[in-house]
Amino acid sequence: MLMNKEKAGCHTEYDPLKAVILCEPTFMNIDSKINETQRRYSDKGFNVQIAIEQHRHFVKTLEEHGIEIILLPPQEEFPEQVFTRDIGFTLADTVFVAEMSAEVRRGEDEILKQWLLKREIPFKNVHKHRIEGGDVIIDGKTIYIGQSDRTEISAIEYIQDLLPNFEVIPVPFTDTYLHLDCVFNIISPTDALLFPGEIESETVKYLSSRYNIIEVTKEEQFTLGTNVLSIGNKKVLSQPINQNINKKLREHGYKVIEVDITEIIKSGGAFRCCTMPIKRESI
Repeated sequence: MLMNKEKAGCHTEYDPLKAVILCEPTFMNIDSKINETQRRYSDKGFNVQIAIEQHRHFVKTLEEHGIEIILLPPQEEFPEQVFTRDIGFTLADTVFVAEMSAEVRRGEDEILKQWLLKREIPFKNVHKHRIEGGDVIIDGKTIYIGQSDRTEISAIEYIQDLLPNFEVIPVPFTDTYLHLDCVFNIISPTDALLFPGEIESETVKYLSSRYNIIEVTKEEQFTLGTNVLSIGNKKVLSQPINQNINKKLREHGYKVIEVDITEIIKSGGAFRCCTMPIKRESI
């Protein structure tokens, strides 16, 4: 249990997950069409009750693996609130509360702040620097931050100034996808998922020198095959529909835990997008 005044702590994307923040998609809709996925699905229908049921099964699965679940209260004015990854991020023992870019999401961060204050968990506000947690990926002393429509270079420089003992690497990518974790995702000290063609070639060369790259196909990228969630010990949550990437992961020694969230992904995010880790056990 993450007790009052206990420090948060996340040093990688793949250490055993102990506590994580989620929010049920009670008021979720895709009417705002703020990303390409929403636009593609907007004429195909969306069922919020199915999304809620899928999210509850997702929560139950995490609980079955001994993970503490913190559920933020859903608010009607925030249809994107299910994607808790973006409102904040934990780097080492510091929780950062993000400054949201899209108008429809501004104010979600205040709900996170209320919870952090109640639990007496220290945090830093990222003031006047637009950044969202889906662009932030940590691997020990290296922090990759996507330079996107949602995260500006001044925010990346701000994080580097605050964390001088870390190497902060900007990762520019195309505007087809909202966040870095939709095209790149580190799942172990040696492996990373990548959807090719979205990150500039020199950066891909660098990433390929550090990780064994497991490529996601265009077909499964549409169903967010890159956006899995590592819960530690080479266990990852992935969607049953993404059979090709699941097969590749198993061939690389991963235990793939399949959970169906196909209704939720209609809004443009999957497992990593729906979770804000607050505590991982360093190993």
